[in-house]
Amino acid sequence: MKSLQQWLDAYGESHQNKMNRKIHKVAVPGIYLSIVGIIWSLPALSLGEVQINWVWPVMIPVMMFYACLSKQVLVQMLVFTLACLAIISFLALYSAPVFSLSVGLFIALWVMQFLGHHIEGKKPSFFDDIQFLLIGPIWVFRQK
Repeated sequence: MKSLQQWLDAYGESHQNKMNRKIHKVAVPGIYLSIVGIIWSLPALSLGEVQINWVWPVMIPVMMFYACLSKQVLVQMLVFTLACLAIISFLALYSAPVFSLSVGLFIALWVMQFLGHHIEGKKPSFFDDIQFLLIGPIWVFRQK
């Protein structure tokens, strides 16, 4: 497995343009939030009498990936994921259409991402390795 620095360096290669970087600072965390919202909106997983939201079983391998990179990354992404869940829970508490909002946000922010890569003149990193979708938030959080 690549080291954290190898992942970040490889991701950074296709994110050199200042405008693309600015777009990513907004779009990447928003896309992560939207994905959490979409998964949260799925019908619960039934295990006998117990209902489990899909967010929890999906979070396990994601957090394991982050834990393999570093304890700091694990904590950072766990806190961010829990913050996303808090936002989604707040929206649901006020009967907001979480699924529709999440899908709309997902589409709009991916359009922005592809626009950023068009400006950059380089393809998104995840075209080479799907795991870059999990590296994006870490890279964004480490940018100044």
